[in-house]
Amino acid sequence: MTPDACPPRSARRRALAVVATTSALLLAACSAAPRPASTAAADTVAEGLDAPWSVAFHDGIALVSERDSARILELGDDGPREVGTVDGVVAGGEGGLLGLAVHEGELFTYSTAEDGNRVERREIRGDAGGLELGPASTVIDGIPAARTHNGGRIAFGPDGMLYVTAGDAGDRDSAQDPDALSGKILRLTPEGDVPDDNPVDGSPVWSLGHRNPQGIAWDADGTMYASEFGQDTWDELNIIEPGGNYGWPEVEGIAADDDFIDPVQQWEPDAASPSGIAVIGADLLIANLRGERLRVVPLDDVSTSTELLQGELGRLRDVVAAPDGGAWVVTNNTDGRGSPRDGDDRIVRIDLD
Repeated sequence: MTPDACPPRSARRRALAVVATTSALLLAACSAAPRPASTAAADTVAEGLDAPWSVAFHDGIALVSERDSARILELGDDGPREVGTVDGVVAGGEGGLLGLAVHEGELFTYSTAEDGNRVERREIRGDAGGLELGPASTVIDGIPAARTHNGGRIAFGPDGMLYVTAGDAGDRDSAQDPDALSGKILRLTPEGDVPDDNPVDGSPVWSLGHRNPQGIAWDADGTMYASEFGQDTWDELNIIEPGGNYGWPEVEGIAADDDFIDPVQQWEPDAASPSGIAVIGADLLIANLRGERLRVVPLDDVSTSTELLQGELGRLRDVVAAPDGGAWVVTNNTDGRGSPRDGDDRIVRIDLD
């Protein structure tokens, strides 16, 4: 399809919002029928983890963050191995060592420090089974932190830029303040500079009006998606546009207000609390904490979804695309809000075929 044949993005967004409103009403009335997925012991990638938060891959080697211990773990045939500990992490509530991303041989980390949340980068040295981390360089710091609403997901987009989700840190109104870093999705160069093509000159803010976004991903066409914790009414899946305002705290969920961008899906928090997301094949996968399920959103109709693993593994913090094409799901039953089972926390591989 040529660009002239495509409807304007704003028109597509309005059309999706209409469909999403109808879908949300149906979802509120009943739950989607779960599809079967194997969670046999043979599919366990790692176990005995302490509040794992994020997984990133370096040359096919999985690196895992632990929120409260501030450890970076390397997963190998002999089990998890400590690569290093991120200095200066102040763990408490939802804060600690959170998101990971790998880019051109460096590990990027999002963590809570004494003076706020920050992103750092470190060179990854050595080979499988003996990885080490070089000294830290600060990418960005001074992101407001609190015991809740720290955001914390980081990822590199198809443009090579670093995207950072920042929660409102309990300061609701800051999400609408364009000069505040809280309640935003930020976009930076890998070195921490503000790209020339950001929506506002000199500002790292890519989008605003967020409460607590914890998942970001892109499809093959470059469309950016983000999951977001609502307050008491609606959790959200959003399509992110540069400079877009997603409404918090003025609105929550689908509001049909021209001043804000509506989510393409919304769910009641007890069925969702979405954290990490990943695009795998033709689907967008969403890990849910309170909802204890993996939600599967087809990219050809993002107003619909089905569910996997409902109640089977407990709280789900993250989902990532593994190098072999499978999906790795990270549980979070040791984070202080779950009910740990033998072997928790764990990472489990599932096959979506």
